[in-house]
Amino acid sequence: MITPDFKAGLRVILQDSRDTLLWKLEGLSEYDIRRPMTPTGTNLLGLVKHLAGAEAFYFGTVFGRPVDAPELWIAGDAEPNADLWATPDETREQIVGDYRRICAHSDATIETLPLDAVGRIPGERGNEITLHRTLAHMIYETSRHAGHADVVRELIDGAAGQRAEGDNMAPGDASWWAEHRERVERAAKEAALQRPEGARGTARPAPTDPQ
Repeated sequence: MITPDFKAGLRVILQDSRDTLLWKLEGLSEYDIRRPMTPTGTNLLGLVKHLAGAEAFYFGTVFGRPVDAPELWIAGDAEPNADLWATPDETREQIVGDYRRICAHSDATIETLPLDAVGRIPGERGNEITLHRTLAHMIYETSRHAGHADVVRELIDGAAGQRAEGDNMAPGDASWWAEHRERVERAAKEAALQRPEGARGTARPAPTDPQ
């Protein structure tokens, strides 16, 4: 009979997403890891910088275990999006090294505290949050940005996949994928012709405080 270790299980999932994120930078030039690939400026090194700040905030500040890290603009006085891109003076080694260092600090917090330990999010409301809820949030946050990194990397050089040792992609060469993409495109056009009055988007949610 398996005895569940909920903390260890959550920690494994979080680390898997951390590793995937960093893997997306491998083999790319300085320009490619920094260049914006969406209209909102999404870039690979900026995602790592942002998550370094997020780990430090949630596993450090919230639980009274502060650690030096990039400041989250949404949680402090930094200029908007300051944590989502790298300046020319910030090196790849510095940002990746900070992320690894801060993740190690987060792991120490996770190891030291019980899942029902309560932290407090700074601010006027001072919302309380358990370590369990914090772990769930950071798994979501890291997985979400690892997904962003996956798409950004594919836009840069066509590389795609979940992780180095198993890409979790359908088998097929470049011609197979080109045919698949064209099939999806044809289906989209056919659906648009069949339902020309369909919904044209959803409302964008208002920004929220870290939670």
